[in-house]
Amino acid sequence: MAGAESLASSPLNDLSWWLADPAEREATFARHRRDDPRPFVRVSDRSESGFWALTRHEDILEVSRRPEDFISGEGTQIFDQPAELRVYRGSIIDMDNPEHARLRKIVSRGFAVRSLQALRSDIEDTVREIIDELPKDGRCDFVTDVAALLPLRIISNMLGVPREHEQFIFDATNVILGASDAEYIPDQTGAGIGKAVTAASVALIELLEQLAEDRIANPRDDVISQLVAADDENLTPAEMAKFFILLVGAGNETTRNAITHGLMALTNNPTQRELWRSDYDTYAVSAVEEIFRWATPVIHFRRTVARPGVMLGDQEFNQGDKVVLWYNSGNRDETVFDEPYTFDITRDPNPHLAFGAAGPHFCLGAHLARLELQVVFKVLFEELPDIEAVGEPDLLRSNFLHGVKHLQATYTPR
Repeated sequence: MAGAESLASSPLNDLSWWLADPAEREATFARHRRDDPRPFVRVSDRSESGFWALTRHEDILEVSRRPEDFISGEGTQIFDQPAELRVYRGSIIDMDNPEHARLRKIVSRGFAVRSLQALRSDIEDTVREIIDELPKDGRCDFVTDVAALLPLRIISNMLGVPREHEQFIFDATNVILGASDAEYIPDQTGAGIGKAVTAASVALIELLEQLAEDRIANPRDDVISQLVAADDENLTPAEMAKFFILLVGAGNETTRNAITHGLMALTNNPTQRELWRSDYDTYAVSAVEEIFRWATPVIHFRRTVARPGVMLGDQEFNQGDKVVLWYNSGNRDETVFDEPYTFDITRDPNPHLAFGAAGPHFCLGAHLARLELQVVFKVLFEELPDIEAVGEPDLLRSNFLHGVKHLQATYTPR
């Protein structure tokens, strides 16, 4: 039966493995896709508990389209979060219907394609503002000076969060999303991580609850007002605060990492870079989709089997089984993508899984993320045409986010 192999102490659980040789990781996932696409990964040699790792594109698609069989309400991380953290971080991605449908309908008001198109000029102005702030010696940390600032400022501007909170939000979201990295939480014990993540979450919630209560009393032309003070059904201040953690955390982290991996890919593939620069608008859409496939900023999400006897292909699952969708593996599936290890800005079709897959949990911010990448590289090509990554990236210690903490870049100052 497929998926019968049991792996103890699998490298999928070894965070140091995710910082090691990328070719080894790609080979491991390729081997699973070919020979054992649904291995059971035990958390340790002494434990029978673990999860089923889904490595093929078709399995990830099917599970995503069957939310009644593979639920999100039990958690979307590999391991169950402590109850106290779920109180602070429980958000729309950790919900099932009907709660999920209710919240998604409300928050969709702030992410309509029509309203996003109106953001294009604001995004361009923000990119130019960021470029103006770059060091004049022609060298920067591309992550902290460019890639992280753009989505953070765009989301803050949309929501109506004052600029004075920018550094605090940046630091807090690094703690929450980068909890497994000692740069952000030096005490890597379970207690240390829990304490730091809880403190950061509480601080963000307090800020957003204050802003939400103010918008209820004094509505403005911003997304917070649309979500808490519209004529239709609204989010409560507490719901808005939890959604904000998702938005500025997952949204900012994924977009900033896509931008960073995009610069790395273009630096390492100069022919593709020059092709895009030769006719930016012609290749913009397909190039951005390829960056998202190539980067796969979110490596995995988990689902939980809802009832006994759920089938996936020829495999039967038990109620409570955890299945983990490895998007990075799906985006290299040789049965779906021709030459999957080649960065190709003309790739078409490109049914990548960088925003999840079709289903109720498809990323709400996909349109915004695509727009941000289309604009940021257009402006970078115009203003800093020779910008390129130098040296090796400083990777986030994580098997959840394909994160880059720091990346040196050089350019000729304007």
